[in-house]
Amino acid sequence: MQLFRKTTTFDFLGWRKLALIISGCLIVVSIASLSLRGLNFGIDFTGGTLVEVGYPTAVEIEEARNLLLGSGFEDSVVQHFGTPEDILVRLPSTALSEDGSSAELSSRVMEVLRQPYGESLIDSTNLSTQQCVSDGVVSDCKIQMRRVEFVGPQIGDELANQGGLAMLYALLGILIYVTFRFEWRFAVGSIGALVHDVIITIGVFALFQLEFSLPVLAAVLAVIGYSLNDTIVVCDRIRENFRKMRKSDVIEIMNRAINQTLPRTLLTSLTTLLVVCTLLILGGEVIRGFSVALLIGVLIGTYSSIFVASPTILVLGIKREDMLPVQKEGKAVES
Repeated sequence: MQLFRKTTTFDFLGWRKLALIISGCLIVVSIASLSLRGLNFGIDFTGGTLVEVGYPTAVEIEEARNLLLGSGFEDSVVQHFGTPEDILVRLPSTALSEDGSSAELSSRVMEVLRQPYGESLIDSTNLSTQQCVSDGVVSDCKIQMRRVEFVGPQIGDELANQGGLAMLYALLGILIYVTFRFEWRFAVGSIGALVHDVIITIGVFALFQLEFSLPVLAAVLAVIGYSLNDTIVVCDRIRENFRKMRKSDVIEIMNRAINQTLPRTLLTSLTTLLVVCTLLILGGEVIRGFSVALLIGVLIGTYSSIFVASPTILVLGIKREDMLPVQKEGKAVES
């Protein structure tokens, strides 16, 4: 705990070239993944039907996929969902036009998956009551439908457009705020750090083909706010040090600011990561993408507030003279 009680003296800006290489490599890999592989959009953005199915025992994905392919669901995507006993069946919006409503489509999917068990649903119109007949015996269905979700293609396109605009508006608003709050070099450094965080976070999802859904987009927007908060604290301390450390050079002033805010940054990041890891481990498959995005974003956001924002401000040529209007204002207030 002694680290959090005294000011450290790490030369963070002395590592800025190494940090630039690391960030550059991460951004190149992220952009390449986005360009070549693209994002694995969920049905929130692409439109379609999602059916979650529960089995009494572990099920082989290939077995379920072959059943659906043999029944005409050529474009279906089948994957495990949380446990070996649960699977997700994703169907594109084109399948809906061929099979009528989403309820009819999900009923047909369940009929296909129940064929090996010799089950037949008693009332296919009431999906909440899953009673089946097997060998003349009525009992609860062994293959249970957990949930059904449907998003039309038009709604999916609209959500994708609105999500992208929301991210751009957030970055634009932050740029305006930081410009008025500090100085344009601080604004560019802050936005550079935020863009760095967003590109790498989204790039990880593209690289590993993790599902990109609305909760993940919400997590990315939350990461923007988290990263900005850290960056603003560092920038504010840099501005204060320019007024207090009149005989020090720019690098020394900025290093002192980062070291002064380091205990707060570490405590904030560690407590946030504790909550995020708890969500990731215990939250289940439904919010797994949200938790992964937050985990990546918090780690990258902490890194960028130290090794991206401040070096960018330094490269842009920040000087003591640029802080003079703030100094005059401070003197006027003191007088």
